[in-house]
Amino acid sequence: MVGDAPPASASIARHVVMIVGSHGTSCTGTLISQSVVLTAAHCVQPGSDYKLVRFDAARNPTLLPVATIARHPGFEMAALLGHRATADVALLKAESPLPASFAPAPLARRTEIAVGDAFTVAGMGVAVRGDGRSGGTVRAASLVATGQPGSLQLRLVDAATKGEQPGRGACTGDSGAPAFAEEDGRLAVAGVVSWSTGPKLTAGCGGLTGVTPLSRYRSWIAEAAQKLGTRLAP
Repeated sequence: MVGDAPPASASIARHVVMIVGSHGTSCTGTLISQSVVLTAAHCVQPGSDYKLVRFDAARNPTLLPVATIARHPGFEMAALLGHRATADVALLKAESPLPASFAPAPLARRTEIAVGDAFTVAGMGVAVRGDGRSGGTVRAASLVATGQPGSLQLRLVDAATKGEQPGRGACTGDSGAPAFAEEDGRLAVAGVVSWSTGPKLTAGCGGLTGVTPLSRYRSWIAEAAQKLGTRLAP
C-alpha cells in the first residue's frame, strides 16, 4: 500500500493475511471464517502451491499450508489485464484453523455504491514500488469511489490526489486485499483488490485502485465456503 499509508489498526490487521505462491507470487487475503481466506482469483493459478503467512511480534514468519482452493469459474484473465470487470474472487482453505489472534470479517450486504463513498483498503503489499522488503506489514488506505461505480467494478482513489498526483493506493502484493465498508458500526468486506495504476492511468501504483465488488458473488462465496466445510462470519 503506497503513498505513506500507515500501518493498519489492530482491529483491521487481525482480518488480513499474506498469501505466497510456489512461483514467487505474493498477494493479500481476508479471513472470512477461521480457516477460509477470500482473495482475488488471479492470485491463485493452476500448477502452483500456496501458503498463508503470519508474523509474530518480532516479524518472524510462519507458513500455514493451504489445503484447498476454489476459484470462481467465471474469472477471465484477459478481462483483468484490460482492467475490465470479471469474477476475480477465490477462496483458500487452510489445512488447520488460524490462531485466535486472527478474526474473520463479515461480507458487506450493500448493493449500491455512489461516487464519493468511502472505503478502507488494507493490504500487505509493498509500501515503496519496486522495494519488496517494504511489504509484509498490513497497511490501510482510506479511498473513495470515483468514475461510475457499479456492481461489476469499483475504481477507488485517494480523495486528496484524485489519481492525478501520486497518492495512497494498492501496489504489488495488495491484490486480493479487502476493501472494507462500514456497516452497522463495523467494517465489512465490500470487495477485493484486482489491479492498480499510477497517477493519470500510468503503469504503477498510487493512482487508481481497481476493486471487484462482492455483491454479485456473495452467493457463490457462501456456497463455495459451505463446500469447504465452513460458514461465513455473521
